[in-house]
Amino acid sequence: MDAGLLVPIQFTPAAQAMVKQLLNSMATSPYLRIGVKGGGCSGMGFMIGFDEMEADDNLFEVDGIPVIIKKAHSMYLAGMQVDYQENESGSGFVFNTPQ
Repeated sequence: MDAGLLVPIQFTPAAQAMVKQLLNSMATSPYLRIGVKGGGCSGMGFMIGFDEMEADDNLFEVDGIPVIIKKAHSMYLAGMQVDYQENESGSGFVFNTPQ
């Protein structure tokens, strides 16, 4: 873990429970990657998945979950809240921005 770095994201209890369930049951990699990619209404979308750590990643422990984030992505994720929602149209992770 990178000492001195502020954790840029937080999980709601629902997201935390789902990630831990997935890590224990079907994750093929030991880390949860959260990042950004081009696309979406604002020109940027968010991604989440299990992955291996790379040289340009920061490692954080968030609510007992090992999270990796590309160093260049941290500024775009600052203050981000990750939620997990289930409704009639489906289920999945939702990213809530602080603004």
